[in-house]
Amino acid sequence: AERSRCGTQLWTSRSAPAAGVGGSRPARLQTLGCRSRRSRMSAAGVSIEMTRSAGDSERFARDSSFAIMVNGLPGAMASEVARVVVERGLTLAPKALTGPSVPASSAKFGEAAVELVAPDSAEDALMDMLAKYPSLICIDYTHPSSANPNAALYARLGVSYIMGTTGGDEAKMRADLTDSAAFALIAPNMGKQIVAFQAAMRIMAEQFPGAFRGYSLKVTESHQSTKADTSGTAKAVVASLNAMGAGPLEVSEIEKLRTASESIGRLGVPEEAVNSGHAFHTYRLESADGTVAFEFKHNVVGRRVYAEGTVDAALFLAERRAASDSQRVFNMIDVLRAGAMR
Repeated sequence: AERSRCGTQLWTSRSAPAAGVGGSRPARLQTLGCRSRRSRMSAAGVSIEMTRSAGDSERFARDSSFAIMVNGLPGAMASEVARVVVERGLTLAPKALTGPSVPASSAKFGEAAVELVAPDSAEDALMDMLAKYPSLICIDYTHPSSANPNAALYARLGVSYIMGTTGGDEAKMRADLTDSAAFALIAPNMGKQIVAFQAAMRIMAEQFPGAFRGYSLKVTESHQSTKADTSGTAKAVVASLNAMGAGPLEVSEIEKLRTASESIGRLGVPEEAVNSGHAFHTYRLESADGTVAFEFKHNVVGRRVYAEGTVDAALFLAERRAASDSQRVFNMIDVLRAGAMR
């Protein structure tokens, strides 16, 4: 499959000699982000067109009680999500939680102005937005150190939320929701193709435990320098590969690249994406004698694919809440299974 800046490389296998690994190149899976709302995948002459339905967005846009509060502004990921909210015609809540050292007091997305609220006024801001928009959904893209305190606050106030911030304790978040009226969706990655890849790895681990027994595992991930924690996606995939007998590899052994020279030189990150936003991951498995190797890659440039998926997740959660679903905590695999990402 031919590599492009906006598209997907599916499984490929090349027989041309490659130095060091038994004379054959490893199989690869590579996914690149796309800013378009329509993407095309092709492999072996098969073309599949995927489009996103605007039905849910239009319905919630007409609901005056519904708004999406994007916490973490003016951060890059939160800002991209806010832009998608506005573009889809949904109501962007006029207040957002921000960090203690953020100098800005407001942000604007199209005609939507948002007041940025410091942590010491977070509860008052949430109560104000909940009173104005009873069907409020919060989206959290703050900081790893804020993930659990924010989740606990949402749960205590009964505010349903999407937790996109990585680095938190998910078990604690779920425990906080036990006696709460809130619904939540917690996921380390909001990009649907990558979520599908994670799910495939998990299914393989469940159905084929020990498939990679005896194989070494090396994982390298690269993000912009502002990402403080290890990739949540890498952690999830490593857990599945470990369950298949590879490694085992500890989370602390996942190699993080956060400098331009390493990201460009070692993983081929486009120079313009080093600081503006990227997520490159490589998982390499090799047999003990070095004659067989597998390499999985998913490389994303930009944040749009995550922002689109995040808003899809917010609409999915609003639907589940409106239906009084007995399940109240979800992940992105639930969204995929419901066909809620198009």
